[in-house]
Amino acid sequence: MSPARRPRRLGAVLSARGSAFLRDRRGAVMIVFVIALPVLFGVVSAAVEYGRLLQRRAQLQSAADAAALAGGSMLKLVNADDDAVRSAALQVFAAQARTPPDRVSTSNASVTDRRGGVEIAVEETVPTLMGKLLSLPSMTVSVQSKAQVVGLLRLCALALDTAAKGALSLQKAAQVTALDCSIYSNSRHAQGILAGDSAVARAQSFCSAGGYQGAGANLVPVPITQCAPIPDPLKDQVLPVPGSCIMLPSYISPKSATEGKNEIKDVTATLSPGTYCNGLKISGMSRITLNPGVYVIKDGPLVVEQKASLSGTEVGLFFTGDKGGLRFDKDTTVSLAARSAAPMAGLLIAEERTVASPVVAPLDEPVPPAPPPPSGTKPLREYRIVSDNTRTMLGTIYLPAGRLVIDAKKPVADQSAYTVIVAQMINLYEGPNLFLNTNYGATTVPVPDGVGPKVGAVSLAR
Repeated sequence: MSPARRPRRLGAVLSARGSAFLRDRRGAVMIVFVIALPVLFGVVSAAVEYGRLLQRRAQLQSAADAAALAGGSMLKLVNADDDAVRSAALQVFAAQARTPPDRVSTSNASVTDRRGGVEIAVEETVPTLMGKLLSLPSMTVSVQSKAQVVGLLRLCALALDTAAKGALSLQKAAQVTALDCSIYSNSRHAQGILAGDSAVARAQSFCSAGGYQGAGANLVPVPITQCAPIPDPLKDQVLPVPGSCIMLPSYISPKSATEGKNEIKDVTATLSPGTYCNGLKISGMSRITLNPGVYVIKDGPLVVEQKASLSGTEVGLFFTGDKGGLRFDKDTTVSLAARSAAPMAGLLIAEERTVASPVVAPLDEPVPPAPPPPSGTKPLREYRIVSDNTRTMLGTIYLPAGRLVIDAKKPVADQSAYTVIVAQMINLYEGPNLFLNTNYGATTVPVPDGVGPKVGAVSLAR
């Protein structure tokens, strides 16, 4: 072989061996990659699973916190028992956690600290995406939350009827503003709270011993259902006893002494406390002021109609007899504040606790009747506010055998420091905005034991 060809042959050999080396190197890298691939895949999968678990844990913690706070708010309710508290907490948790059907979840709520706190503990089994590959088909996520309670919640409206549909109802454009207190229905009916049309209500909480139907309405927060009924918180209140019938002077009521009819028309006068038999009717352009004291309206209604006005402070109105009831008509003006001392301290309107056969709208005048209750119910007296100028109703309205109907079109009780309602049925129609204020410190009128200013706070302890 010539010297000139030897270097070319050597170069070819080296090139061939280099190519073989490179091919071998690529193969080695591929082998290493194939070996490492499951490990890399496992690491990525583990990171994804960990992220999912963290996200789900955060969701469960948020739901548990909301549940504990809801249970705490329920615990603050006067007369709320532990079962109702636990039920409220678990309902809120279930609604917010939205546990998928393929998961096993357990949640437990308990009342602790001598009814001073609510705890909720949750465990959820979460299936893993790569369970077979990782030999870990599922993982368990656990969260806990506790709300600490100080004080009792303000109860500002309670419908006592235990069976009626719509014991608490809001229809048409009815509104309720009760931002710092709770609204409650004792009815176990599936529609114990009934809201429809464009009704709007805001409160600290809503609770129904039965169910809730609210198509087209907006109640915030959404009512809790299946709550334990609250016994009448005012059942021990001492109510007035009727006395001898008052005979009004003839210049105030011409028929009072002769026919026993307390009818006042186009008169400006001041009335005194006492028993007004056969009711009291104020009409025309009358301007009537009530002196401080208790007014017993016996065997008849209190009617303020046409363009009349009725006002008074430190007064209590008590109704007795089957014909008892109340109606404030559309163009009237009513401003009333309850007494700050006994009798009837804090009770603005109250009634006899029993009724045999009530007479609704007993007067002869052709007054459009109130809308009927949502369903048949026991006999009830009717107390109806149609007035568009009833902005002060300071005190507690207690109607244990009555139906409160509000179908005004303007705010009611918005200028009252506070208003509390306890009635068999509470029905709102048309477009009123019923304000249930809780400015207890702004008045000397006390709130009766069982419903009032048990101020406090609920906060998360962990």
